Amino acid sequence: MVSDSSASPLSAAPDLIALRHAIDALDAEILGKINARAAIARQVGSLKVGQAYRPEREAEVLRRIKAINQGPLPDEVVARLFREIMSACLALERPVTVAYLGPKGTFSELAAIKHFGEGADVQPTSSIDEVYRSVESGAADFGVVPVENSTEGAVGRSLDLMPQTLLKTCGEVVVRIHHHLMSRAKTEMGNIQRVFSHGQSLAQCHEWLNIHLPHAERIAVSSNAEAARRASVEPFSAAVAGEMAAGHYNLEILESNIEDEPNNTTRFLVLGAYEPKPSGHDKTSLVMSAANRAGAVYEMLTPFARRGVSMSKFESRPSKVAIWDYLFFVDIEGHQTDANVAEALEEVRKIAGYVKVLGSYPTAVL
Repeated sequence: MVSDSSASPLSAAPDLIALRHAIDALDAEILGKINARAAIARQVGSLKVGQAYRPEREAEVLRRIKAINQGPLPDEVVARLFREIMSACLALERPVTVAYLGPKGTFSELAAIKHFGEGADVQPTSSIDEVYRSVESGAADFGVVPVENSTEGAVGRSLDLMPQTLLKTCGEVVVRIHHHLMSRAKTEMGNIQRVFSHGQSLAQCHEWLNIHLPHAERIAVSSNAEAARRASVEPFSAAVAGEMAAGHYNLEILESNIEDEPNNTTRFLVLGAYEPKPSGHDKTSLVMSAANRAGAVYEMLTPFARRGVSMSKFESRPSKVAIWDYLFFVDIEGHQTDANVAEALEEVRKIAGYVKVLGSYPTAVL
């Protein structure tokens, strides 16, 4: 008796053909349903008044998709697929315009695309200040700015501008930062004399560079994308940057994931004129100042603890109004319209010298 294992490759061909036909049929079915969804989304768009992009609605959809997913595709992969479907559907009406800290190839661009999808019109700007100005002037619908890195801490300029703007914080994006060493094709490690990168990225890869490129000069530039551009035109040089920068500037990745801290993560905030409604899993960001007396900060934070409002961030920055005067940037769990949050905020306003709610928004889903 001949075992199944001895069957020739040709005998399996009919089974393979049948499976391919099944995949083709499913592809046609999926395509039809995606287009049917797009048609309904277009009808919904025609009924909306004002802002078409609703971050709370998209967060609800992505959470539900992850909750009902039964595999074998991981939840994160399925959520990303639906993120792109929603982005493409929204672009049928008008692509969402998003300003970010450029040039092309920065982690800010990656954050903008991760949050809004490939259907968005992402627009690089020359500075964080320009991101704010683009959204405030209406040149862009939303802006994406970095606010903190798990290794290097707060991004001061982003925080300093928040008390001054009328824009609302309406979303967050969390990006795992993977740095790669890249250079022009056929460049050998031993020939690299200069390494370009943003100062923070050089710091985040300090030990790796000490070991593998101890004699190469490290040159800080305005962004990792600028580092990639310099490496693309200057011989015997390399850049430390993200994968997108390698693609934009036609560079070859020599070494991947060279960051010293494997869990290096940057958090970005989304700014706009829109105030999201509760999504069921939200954060509220605010900025406050305390009276200059003993125990003032403790008193200011007590209302949150008393009502069971969890705090996920507490960052101090000089107010730039008076010497030794500080502003406190705080993230709390919950939406500002939630009963316990609203009550805590009302009490804090009576205690603090200054309170500004920057916005309530869905916690990052992707």
